Amino acid sequence: MSTMKRTLIVGNWKMNLNTHEASLLVKRLDDQIPIHRDIEIVLAPPMLTLQPVSQQIDRRKFRLAAQNAYYRDEGAFTGEVSFTMLRDLVHYALIGHSERRIYFHETLEIVRDKVQAAVRNEIVPILCVGESKHERLAGEAKRVVHDQVTTALSNLTPEEAEQVVIAYEPVWAISTFGGSEPAKPDEIHAMIKWIRHLLKEAYGEQASEDMRVIYGASVDAEFVGDILGLDGVDGLLPGAASLNYHKFADIVEAAYRQRQSMEESDG
Repeated sequence: MSTMKRTLIVGNWKMNLNTHEASLLVKRLDDQIPIHRDIEIVLAPPMLTLQPVSQQIDRRKFRLAAQNAYYRDEGAFTGEVSFTMLRDLVHYALIGHSERRIYFHETLEIVRDKVQAAVRNEIVPILCVGESKHERLAGEAKRVVHDQVTTALSNLTPEEAEQVVIAYEPVWAISTFGGSEPAKPDEIHAMIKWIRHLLKEAYGEQASEDMRVIYGASVDAEFVGDILGLDGVDGLLPGAASLNYHKFADIVEAAYRQRQSMEESDG
């Protein structure tokens, strides 16, 4: 179960920070955050800063993720960056983030093709799924997440699918989209349980337990213990908080403390 896996904390910087600012943030994060053997910390800077950041980070402490990429490996696609170009730079890639789906109209099929392209290029997809407020109020939340998960993984072998990280981010709880209050632990738990059920139906019980499922929507240090204490939650995907080195370091520290207390209670 969750206690056996490393806790995954992924900081999504979104469209913020120039090269100099990114370098400064990495330095401050490096100063603030110690190496935790059981915590895997991933930074997702904008595309422009990925290369310089990759040369600066301490790889014992941080891994890198792309925020997006194009599903074709090469060709006449002006302005795009492929997963093939990123394979030596990043370990992970965010795919299907709610902002990509909403602002850039990424369909279920585009997300599926990007997941397949990431896997083809040996990059681990962090597949973002989640329902809007309208969908939740209409009783459609489970169906929406079902369609997002099953379509995205549909072109993968069971072995490939087991490598995918799934990030549940309810759109209605994200401050960017006017989310006025965070999701409650029982709401998060119910959907994580549903995602695990979908994975079990598709790939069997062992795979559904082994696959990593994380949570991301207005993540703040004060809620970390409550969220990571939920059965089946393997990590977090903070957005705005990851741009503030104090806040991000606090989230990592809270995750570490939560992990320690879980291991002590298990012991």
